[in-house]
Amino acid sequence: MDTLSFFKSSLKEPHPPLSLSNALQALWYDANGDWDKAHDLAQIEENAISNWVHAYLHRKEGDQFNASYWYRRADKPVCKLSLDEEWEQIAAELLKDTSE
Repeated sequence: MDTLSFFKSSLKEPHPPLSLSNALQALWYDANGDWDKAHDLAQIEENAISNWVHAYLHRKEGDQFNASYWYRRADKPVCKLSLDEEWEQIAAELLKDTSE
């Protein structure tokens, strides 16, 4: 099972795996309907990865102005994919970094 499949299968569990970064935990909580917890986790670290998750979360919230700010902070273009596609893109990228 690849790491993205493992991560997605963990979404059925009551809590995220302990080994996940704050950014991945944020995606985990977002996928489980806890936007506030996801947002709190995305704000813990000030780096490009967390800023990208933060941007996604504000885009999902519908706050495009705030999302645009965080995409700039992440050095990423404003995403045009569906929210589900962007979630998967971010998760795959973050998981790729942990498997190398």
